[in-house]
Amino acid sequence: MVNFTIDQIRSLMDKVTNVRNMSVIAHVDHGKSTLTDSLVSKAGIISSAKAGEARFTDTRQDEQDRCITIKSTAISMFFELNKEDLGEVKQKTDGNEFLINLIDSPGHVDFSSEVTAALRVTDGALVVVDCVEGVCVQTETVLRQALGERIKPVIIINKVDRALLELQVTKEDLYTSFQRTIESVNVIISTYFDKTLGDVQVYPDRGTVAFGSGLHGWGFTLRQFANRYAKKFGVDKEKMMARLWGENYFNPATRKWTTKAEDANGKPLERAFCMFVLDPIFKVFDSIMNFKKDQTKTMLEKLDIVLKTEESELEGKALLKVVMRKFLPAADALLEMLVIHLPSPVTAQAYRVENLYEGPQDDECAEGIRKCDPNAPLMLYISKMVPTSDKGRFYAFGRVFSGTVRSGQKVRIQGPNYLPGRKEDLFIKSIQRTILMMGRYIESIEDCPAGNILGLVGVDQFLLKSGTITTSETAHNLKVMKFSVSPVVRVAVEVKNANDLPKLVEGLKRLSKSDPCVQCYTSDSGEHIVAGAGELHLEICLKDLEEDHAQVPLKTGDPVVQYCETVQEESAITCLSKSPNKHNRIHMRAQPIDEELSKAIEDGRVHPRDDVKIRARVLADEFGWDVTDARKIWCFGPDTNGPNLLVDTTKGVQYLSEIKDSCIAAFQWATKEGVVAEENMRSCRFNVMDVTLHADTIHRGGGQIIPTCRRVIYASVLTATPGILEPIFLVEIQCPENAMGGIYGVLNRRRGHVFHEEQRPGTPLYNIKAYLPVNESFGFTADLRSHTGGQAFPQSVFDHWQLMSGNPLEAGTKVADLVKAVRKRKGLAEEIPSLDRYLDKM
Repeated sequence: MVNFTIDQIRSLMDKVTNVRNMSVIAHVDHGKSTLTDSLVSKAGIISSAKAGEARFTDTRQDEQDRCITIKSTAISMFFELNKEDLGEVKQKTDGNEFLINLIDSPGHVDFSSEVTAALRVTDGALVVVDCVEGVCVQTETVLRQALGERIKPVIIINKVDRALLELQVTKEDLYTSFQRTIESVNVIISTYFDKTLGDVQVYPDRGTVAFGSGLHGWGFTLRQFANRYAKKFGVDKEKMMARLWGENYFNPATRKWTTKAEDANGKPLERAFCMFVLDPIFKVFDSIMNFKKDQTKTMLEKLDIVLKTEESELEGKALLKVVMRKFLPAADALLEMLVIHLPSPVTAQAYRVENLYEGPQDDECAEGIRKCDPNAPLMLYISKMVPTSDKGRFYAFGRVFSGTVRSGQKVRIQGPNYLPGRKEDLFIKSIQRTILMMGRYIESIEDCPAGNILGLVGVDQFLLKSGTITTSETAHNLKVMKFSVSPVVRVAVEVKNANDLPKLVEGLKRLSKSDPCVQCYTSDSGEHIVAGAGELHLEICLKDLEEDHAQVPLKTGDPVVQYCETVQEESAITCLSKSPNKHNRIHMRAQPIDEELSKAIEDGRVHPRDDVKIRARVLADEFGWDVTDARKIWCFGPDTNGPNLLVDTTKGVQYLSEIKDSCIAAFQWATKEGVVAEENMRSCRFNVMDVTLHADTIHRGGGQIIPTCRRVIYASVLTATPGILEPIFLVEIQCPENAMGGIYGVLNRRRGHVFHEEQRPGTPLYNIKAYLPVNESFGFTADLRSHTGGQAFPQSVFDHWQLMSGNPLEAGTKVADLVKAVRKRKGLAEEIPSLDRYLDKM
């Protein structure tokens, strides 16, 4: 029985102070979807008996089969908070009814782009941490993304039942394990500290940490226990809560509190958290799991837990689930924590606006976002496309940051490449319908005011993956999302029957819409390429392509890895190329730039759009550049923002500014398709040493300069010891000690190496971190499982580029063979072109 109507939800949308937009984020298999079920059942959408097994937000069949979340799913729920708890909420509220828009996101690293899309449209995050495995690599990745988007975290330590049933830990050990996990989370939060957000570290005694078990549907915060004891003993709730965590001990003999672990006679005292919080839980577990029926009966009476007739006949784990769910319902604990500690859109948009809006911070759109004003111009960000049951059509999923969106409203749809005042990437169309996303179902609504999450029908033809929808003609775009993974694994797709080719082309278009991170394109050799973040991501994309988007039988080639070209030292000579008409000459040298600077460019710390003087100062102070050179950077490439630089180091050359655009065009072209294997270049700096130009404008046009400049760039690379960079995965593996030998064996065979291993205190599990070349990662998971009896579980995420040893110009080296294979695959001549094709004599 659903406890709310769509009209109730719609009326709550106007009370923006009572809306909470939040995502559930965590490492894979830490229990996000299972925990979400508790909230969904509390809202009456599924029965409480099914909560934990239904995984309601895993809407696709393959998500249910594989037991992992693949796409982030949104659901809106209506809740009432107890009136006495309202005073705890430190921000403005309006009544005790709340609307929670929750997005359940995937934990597998291959789908982190879905997490980014979910975080953009929410203001708070529930971080789930497994109590046995602790903080893992993906927990850190998603937390970092959340803090980068200025999203406030609260955490729940999940799977506490495992610690009690499988590991049989003592109360004190469980406390230290909790403390260690919370500390690890706070270390990450303080590493990515943001002044505007202030201190967002989490503390159990402030109510921002919950503990529980999603599978069994129980959970608690210290607030709830403090409430119980405050009523029972008539003490102050706030004081009680502070005492339930940390070095606080209660002496039952003297009935006094102390911070020392021993009493006056030197007898050890039990910690307050163990005594007041864990003790009742341990007793319930002990009496039920050891079948002490009389003791169980007395305990249930003390705890005011009434069982139905059929429930009282259960025993063992089944009974434990029912009792714990009634004693400490997870939904209540989570609900209080979310409503009290997560910001409402009004609170959050005030400090998120500068991270969201590209335009000036004082125009009407920025003001509308800052105040979350439903009467301001419409500003709506579409973060992803959700496929509908109607083939080839998508719901555009996003959030209204300012204004109100209505069905039939005429709006400006601005793609990511739109610039104010231009016509490119801009459509002016009407919205067909506005809808509410409810997990597997959708509900139509008339309109939707600022601060809410919604779906739109009818804009999918005009946007590829994401974009801004507005009614203001002067509006700038909302910032494009930055993904923590990049599509480094590629595979070529072809149809089995040639007649189906048009369907494949159409299917690829739909596939690239349906996933925020996947890239689909046609290579120069005519192959259709699908690029994904990892093996699993590719597998899911290809399955979707074949079954849903193209609906024709497909053949896939072997997975292909993207490499980068670079230079290893400065050019041995200054290279010269003459233009086709022999009247213009360009002299150039190439040299490597250090990895730190390449990373800074990719992370946006050194940006092409930065003010020249500021950028020059950063380059001079941090990277030791000459200030004059730093001011004369012509451009970054490829795609105008890559980690390669074209620098003008000439002195007093006439007409230089006239050929600048042609040189930039040639540089973009050359860095996109390097000379060695037509892969992107990385970490190269090209210095224009001297230029001789014809006096007559007509003899130095683009047709003369572009090919010349490209040739001289290639010549500079070939004289500067070219190199090949390969992508490297960071792999984190969790396993018991007896599986370690198998892991080392598999990694050694695949050119991987372990750089960190440690045992998780209090568990038999080891955490191993290793680097593994992406090229060697295909079939790694299956290989690892077969060599460890299925006990090792790897998570791989792209980490860095690494230079392969050797010179691709020397025949017989491993890197030369690799270049040969890449060139052959691309349909190029197998030999690298010789230097005299590009270098001219004086």
